[in-house]
Amino acid sequence: LAYFAEVPVVLIDVQRTGPSTGMPTRTQQSDILACAYASHGDTKHVLLFPATPKECFDFTALAFDLAERLQTPVIVMSDLDLGMNDHISDPFEWEDRRRYDRGKVLDAGGLDALSARGERFGRYLDVDGDGICYRTYPGAHPKMGAFFTRGTSRDPYAIYTEDGSKYADNMDRLLVKFATAAKIVPQPEFLPSNVAGQKAEHGIIFFGTSNYAVQEAMDALAEQGCVLDAMRLKSFPFSDQVAEYIAAHRQIFLVEQNRDTQMRSLLVNELEIDPAKLIPVLNYDGMPLTATTLLNKINAVLSAQTDANPRKLAGGRS
Repeated sequence: LAYFAEVPVVLIDVQRTGPSTGMPTRTQQSDILACAYASHGDTKHVLLFPATPKECFDFTALAFDLAERLQTPVIVMSDLDLGMNDHISDPFEWEDRRRYDRGKVLDAGGLDALSARGERFGRYLDVDGDGICYRTYPGAHPKMGAFFTRGTSRDPYAIYTEDGSKYADNMDRLLVKFATAAKIVPQPEFLPSNVAGQKAEHGIIFFGTSNYAVQEAMDALAEQGCVLDAMRLKSFPFSDQVAEYIAAHRQIFLVEQNRDTQMRSLLVNELEIDPAKLIPVLNYDGMPLTATTLLNKINAVLSAQTDANPRKLAGGRS
């Protein structure tokens, strides 16, 4: 309802093992697809992936700005490791001069200006081409700006319709808004390879609390002569940088803490990536991911490949 009616909502998902009650005191990253496409119809939601307690704090504050700016639900994808376990964290910081980003809101003056130009306020009318429409607050104007917040199909002026072309136009506009979201959500973070100036053929993609295990595993691999690049996803929808990073590497190790490679499915579906290029590296026993687990699984994959030389595969080093 909030997606289709375009109502700002912030949700916090502290993921634990499932299905059903699963292991209620164990961690997982297994709600990715359920949250990204949560609906019985065509729906895509904005997701944020914090990796530390401080990012939980910062991303939640950001989520409120994004939800209002995009007029849509934003889901912060924490997990039980962050939600229950102790972490060393940088101090939380709040800038008292910070102001909420309410996005496109027309006040009485804005509505009067529309009327003076002979224009009509349309709650679901895209006037800027970014898929995001203007809204009003209740009571903003004594005569203008009121509208129905509809969970049903409507035209740009919030009037109910079952005209298929108007419905399709609205659904297409929501896709434009999702593309706009990809430009303003947190962008991915890139970890350079451990040898300066050397391009790695293999890369790693990870997100959330896999952060420190991946960094430690990369250090251990570097000591073996195996050079990898790494990218930490911070949000969905994916920016162009994600597709470019995948295209720049021969193979990608995709680290996630679930059984069904949910992030891999999301990447393949959204970016039309060749699934064979994304090698799953999974951990779903409910325990926090360790560098040893990653190191063993990545080395096993590299050793099983045709030339079986992890140094040559990953970076060409002798």
